[in-house]
Amino acid sequence: MADADPQQTLAAETPQVTINTPPVAKRRWGRTALMISVPLLVILVAVYLWATAGRFVSTDNAYVSQDKVSVSSDVAGRIVEVAVRENQSVKAGDLLFRIDPDPYRIAVSQADAAIANARVEVATLQSSFRGKDADIQAARDQILAAEQDYNRQAALMKQGFTTRARLEQAQHSLQQARAALGNAQAGEAEARAKLETGGASVSPAIAAAQVQRAKAALDLSRTAAYAPYGGTISQSDRLQVGQMMVTGLPAVSIVKSNRSWVEANFKETDLNKMRVGQPAEVTFDAYHGLKLKGHVQSIGAGTGSEFSVLPAQNATGNWVKVTQRVPVRVAIDEQSPRPLIAGLSADVTVDVRDHGNR
Repeated sequence: MADADPQQTLAAETPQVTINTPPVAKRRWGRTALMISVPLLVILVAVYLWATAGRFVSTDNAYVSQDKVSVSSDVAGRIVEVAVRENQSVKAGDLLFRIDPDPYRIAVSQADAAIANARVEVATLQSSFRGKDADIQAARDQILAAEQDYNRQAALMKQGFTTRARLEQAQHSLQQARAALGNAQAGEAEARAKLETGGASVSPAIAAAQVQRAKAALDLSRTAAYAPYGGTISQSDRLQVGQMMVTGLPAVSIVKSNRSWVEANFKETDLNKMRVGQPAEVTFDAYHGLKLKGHVQSIGAGTGSEFSVLPAQNATGNWVKVTQRVPVRVAIDEQSPRPLIAGLSADVTVDVRDHGNR
């Protein structure tokens, strides 16, 4: 067999590589699409920015707020019952806690005794007043007898049948009888004054005792503290059985969860076009994707620093102007599918191109 040609053998063993080059028309179409899409995208972005420029103002300095009340005791005493726990839902009128009622029951009993005592005193005064009439009549009878005796002694004195000492004794008896009548009349006036009611239906002594009884009964009723409205219990750790409760000291808080709003602190430079009633959108850091519609309910009457405990003093030589924040209340118009907890952080966007004025 004849030897093969080395060049033919090498050519047969070398792999053939084929390079596919895109057509010229395809490359031109890609460049054309790119040249058209880029300016079109720029135009769309510019139109969007022009259409929305100045339409919205927003802030992330916003927090959920809810009505809350601190319930305290109107009377002092030792807590004997706690009927709620932390984060418990309550309705208006539900029992929160109870203070030992025994001292106040005793006070009611004492007031009842005071009323009975006042009635006895009034009855005694009435009896004394009726007795003064008899004293006055007796004094008048004594005066009549003393006058007759004096006149008789005076007549005998003119005839010389009596002594001057006897006449003077008769005159002195007449004076004593008249003084006794004056005393009896003064006693009657005093008894009448004590029985005067000043236009009231009962004696002042009885009325005062009845007022004390009403006060004692009111204090007894206040030994049980009830929820003023429905909501969620908070800060109930201060309620402990056996703890002494002081009048006016906050014992537990109730958050009214069915009424929420957002307190948004906008920059003063954002308030130029903001009006009450403008629509707003609220998002929450805690609930990703949750958006609720609302509206501007009110705009604060002062900046946050104006109502701070220590307001800033700007009358200094090194004063630096700082953009102030104004609290704006945003009402939530939608029912939230998630619970809105007081203090949650929120973002608020207001459409200031809407004229508002609801």
